[in-house]
Amino acid sequence: MSENKKKAIVVSLNDDVSEIVQLADSFEYEIIKTYIQHRKTPDVNSFIGPGKVDEVKDFIENFDSGTIDLIIINSELKPSQWFTLEKKLNIDVYDRVRLILAIFEERADRKEAKLQVRLAQLNYERPFVRELIHRARAGEHPGFMAGGEYQVDDYYEVIKKQMKKIRGNLKKIRDEREVRRQHRHISGFYLVSLAGYTNAGKSSLLNLLSGEKVKVEGRLFSTLSTTTRRINDNNYPILLTDTVGFIQNLPAWIIDAFHSTLEEIEAADIVLLVVYASEKDETIAMKLEISLEEIIEMGVESPIIIVFNKIDLISKDVIDTKIDYLGNIGLLKNREIIPISVKNKENLNALMECIYKLLPNIVSIKLKLPINEKTQSFISWVYKKAYVSSISYSDYVTICIECNSKIKGKILFRCKDLNGFVI
Repeated sequence: MSENKKKAIVVSLNDDVSEIVQLADSFEYEIIKTYIQHRKTPDVNSFIGPGKVDEVKDFIENFDSGTIDLIIINSELKPSQWFTLEKKLNIDVYDRVRLILAIFEERADRKEAKLQVRLAQLNYERPFVRELIHRARAGEHPGFMAGGEYQVDDYYEVIKKQMKKIRGNLKKIRDEREVRRQHRHISGFYLVSLAGYTNAGKSSLLNLLSGEKVKVEGRLFSTLSTTTRRINDNNYPILLTDTVGFIQNLPAWIIDAFHSTLEEIEAADIVLLVVYASEKDETIAMKLEISLEEIIEMGVESPIIIVFNKIDLISKDVIDTKIDYLGNIGLLKNREIIPISVKNKENLNALMECIYKLLPNIVSIKLKLPINEKTQSFISWVYKKAYVSSISYSDYVTICIECNSKIKGKILFRCKDLNGFVI
């Protein structure tokens, strides 16, 4: 048992607790006991039955290896259930959503991410505050989220005002980001976004393709803010953006709070949907389905390439079997699927070729230019803004260019200004 981590108990209505344990670990809590009470619907008053509540309470009171710091419920609690559990157990109780929000708060390191997390937290708190108002008026004196007594009526009004202000600030950031995206497109760049379930390896793939060293952690939700880097090759100019990972059963209002960040997926020319390929078939299918649902819900119409990461952990036969399984249950739907290994830098050429093939609005231009210093400066600029398929020198410079149609006009204008012409 770790002495550094705080200790927690998980309570669940089903046996599938692997993800909630991972979430707890990401929040630096060690699960020292798990209580499973199989039932189709939660107890209306306390989520689990009164007998199980007494059993948990008895364990807490007689635990002789330190202090139990937290009860984690592997589901979403109603405010009345949360209040009842905290009152009976006399210990902090987090449901799954509150745990995720606490991890978000810990990971948020930029202004936008902090605003998004705070908006989600306020949305989460509202029904709990209403419950506390109800109980306070009934003569009870509840504290708020184990933080002492509050004037909950006043706090509810503060929540509404804060949410309005945060939404306004996020709209400004969204507008600024939209201007940047438009500028990048006009400048000839293609935009490719990384999406997928949390901890699938998106940030590692960003580092590998860009040659950057963005921080990578083997924890859930290590990325909350978007990070954009240029793909490091001599072909088409592509900006690759990492985004926040998906997870199952997130309320719609959390997704909405992160809308300004997730817009990077919606606005992308291509989406790379990263999947952890070495997991069980059913787990892969579940995570892929959740990710696809979220992407489609955003209204994404751009091509989606499914990137089967971490194939270094499994054999080729197993890879083929997994891909067949996903196809048979209808999750691929003629989408490209590229198996890769970020760790071993395996099959990256196939991934890049697939990206190039699906880039939209590519036009070809062949130019003839005089040989002089200004032409050399123009050629250097073209290499940054387009793909130069061939270049030759004689009495003139002949250059063949493939580029985004949105920058074609600028290239032709600069060519004419140099006394060059299209051939």
